[in-house]
Amino acid sequence: MLFSLFFILRLTRSSFGRAMKAIREDEVAAEAMGIRSFRYKMMAFTISGFFEGMAGGLLAHLITTISPGLFTFFLTFNLLIIIVVGGLGSITGCVISSILFVFGGEGLRIVEEPLSIGSLEIPGIPGMRMVIFSVILIGVMIFARKGIMGRNEFSWQGMIQWIQKALDPTERRR
Repeated sequence: MLFSLFFILRLTRSSFGRAMKAIREDEVAAEAMGIRSFRYKMMAFTISGFFEGMAGGLLAHLITTISPGLFTFFLTFNLLIIIVVGGLGSITGCVISSILFVFGGEGLRIVEEPLSIGSLEIPGIPGMRMVIFSVILIGVMIFARKGIMGRNEFSWQGMIQWIQKALDPTERRR
């Protein structure tokens, strides 16, 4: 994971990454500036294929077998939640949302198991976690369209400025 993050962050900050961002924003304008969009799209597809292949190999090693039944709609839905909640243009947003998704999923296991509080018996509802995640996804799409980070990336300098702004009493009065 660290290698992948390092590589992708370095890639997005390179001239290749800037060209890919220009194509994402406006392909016609990028072509007018001399960027060959077909070449960059093919390279992006090749790089993503490399990382998908590596992830598949690591997954096969982890579970010692691969079967088509493993890749269900829920896996796609999980990835969709992580990407949309993190922000479609942010690498660190996807990392933050994946951490929140994993810990949130484990924390929400309680709604799928029977629970007894004194004499009150609450039955567990299988699949309720996904219903809760669906409601969160709909809420994010309505109220925070850009996700947690939008197209911004995390930086320590930005975090320090945010904390200073939050602690500054003159900023609160404005």
